[in-house]
Amino acid sequence: MFERFTKDARAVVRGAVGHAEEAGAGTVGPEHLLLALLDREGSRASFALAALGAGERRDAVRQALESARRRAGLSRAETEALAGLGVDVSEIVARVEEAHGVGAMSADDREGDRRRWSGHRGFNRGAKEVLEKALRVAVSRRDRHIGDEHLLLALVLRPGVPAEVLADHGVTHESLTRVLGDGAGAACA
Repeated sequence: MFERFTKDARAVVRGAVGHAEEAGAGTVGPEHLLLALLDREGSRASFALAALGAGERRDAVRQALESARRRAGLSRAETEALAGLGVDVSEIVARVEEAHGVGAMSADDREGDRRRWSGHRGFNRGAKEVLEKALRVAVSRRDRHIGDEHLLLALVLRPGVPAEVLADHGVTHESLTRVLGDGAGAACA
């Protein structure tokens, strides 16, 4: 599938691996793909993010991702569902961090620990789903190659923390299709 990726999309994937390494994560996740997209300049995705104002709010997006990571990668919807059951996630995080240090509950995807010592960072299930969805988005748009804009569209279509954070900053599927045009509104879910 990677032979169909554009230069910009490949740079995002490499950047995501770099962000995972920097964070000490065992595997590359969707949040690392988003961070790598935020790093890009001069690409279709960076244009769309800038047009929607998210380019100027990169730090706020990064902070929101860090906040979600500290609460074990739970989205706001998941946190609210647990609150409905009487579970206060912020209280649990505070107690765990008090006992074990800040970031102790970080969602670093422990399944990747086996690969870390080999020097290879694999992609977790969520990141693989984003990559597969990017392919479906490109096919639905009748695009021959998978660009970084397809990765961005795939992130907003997949439920989870990256989509939630992007939506909080005005980047939704609807706003992206409006900015990107060119058939981006085709059904690709």
